[in-house]
Amino acid sequence: MPQITSRHNKSVSETCETIGIHPEAISMVSAKMPDSSFLIELADLFKLFGDNTRIRILWALSESEMCVCDLCALLEMKQPAVSHQLKNLKQARIVKTRREGKVIYYSLDDTHIRSLLNLGMEHIQEM
Repeated sequence: MPQITSRHNKSVSETCETIGIHPEAISMVSAKMPDSSFLIELADLFKLFGDNTRIRILWALSESEMCVCDLCALLEMKQPAVSHQLKNLKQARIVKTRREGKVIYYSLDDTHIRSLLNLGMEHIQEM
């Protein structure tokens, strides 16, 4: 039987010890499961949060609207690297832009992104 180790180094079984299923639980959860296409989109959304550079950009934008030059200075990164990540975030509708003359300002697309960042931070701080 496969074993995994928990954070506290206790061996924990990753399979059920009993034989049989719980049809009521399966039925209830099945009725509430989103369509697979939505779960794929959700997984793709969370992948965008899996990169340190993108997280730093998102955190900065959760504090203030910023242009690429400001983000580069803040993150101590080159403009092509920051622009590449902003392009990915914009395509995923996580950030939006606003033009003022020749300057393009970036901000979070909506408050859901800030909520995700805050929930993630709360989770890691309670560990």
